[in-house]
Amino acid sequence: MATTKTDDVIGRLAGKGEEALQKLSDLPGGTRTVQAFNDLRNRVDDLSKRIRGIDALEQRVAKLEKEVASLRRAQKPPSSQSPSRKATP
Repeated sequence: MATTKTDDVIGRLAGKGEEALQKLSDLPGGTRTVQAFNDLRNRVDDLSKRIRGIDALEQRVAKLEKEVASLRRAQKPPSSQSPSRKATP
């Protein structure tokens, strides 16, 4: 029963939003405003698609950083120890 009320509220809000956009487009310059909102929505959609790709890139970078660190450890030459002096009695 609670989901039905929620669905009704969401439906009513969506209807009111559509009515508001219709009234806005009837105003002078309103068509340009509605077009600007639509363009903004499209740009935000494109931006969100690009942002989703960043997670994959971050994982790849982390993996490569680990590989580089392990290669550096493998290439590190053993530290040469200076010959110790014998203490004279």
